[in-house]
Amino acid sequence: MTEKIRLPENDDDLLAECKASAFRSSGSGGQHVNVTDSAVRLVHVPTGLTITSQKERSQYLNKRECLKKLRNMVEKLNYRKPKRVPTKMPRSVKNNNLAKKAQHSQKKSLRSRPSRDE
Repeated sequence: MTEKIRLPENDDDLLAECKASAFRSSGSGGQHVNVTDSAVRLVHVPTGLTITSQKERSQYLNKRECLKKLRNMVEKLNYRKPKRVPTKMPRSVKNNNLAKKAQHSQKKSLRSRPSRDE
């Protein structure tokens, strides 16, 4: 199994591990979007994960958003399902269930109409 990805707690240390580049946002947003390089692309060098954000008008806020996205993505990648422990039904419980089933069957058989022979 692969080992977990470890990230620094401090955002500045995490940013030091990444390559940050700015580019122009795409999509709607008017004249401001077409003029400023506010969108940010972060590449986490140790893992090769790439995160982009063009949500805000500020490059600084987009960097913070990218760091949040990176932490969330690493958290999802690090998640491992807990190992399932199979359980076995005790024999006494099986016997009780069979007894209840037989009793219910007996009740249902008494509901039927008597045959003509009797």
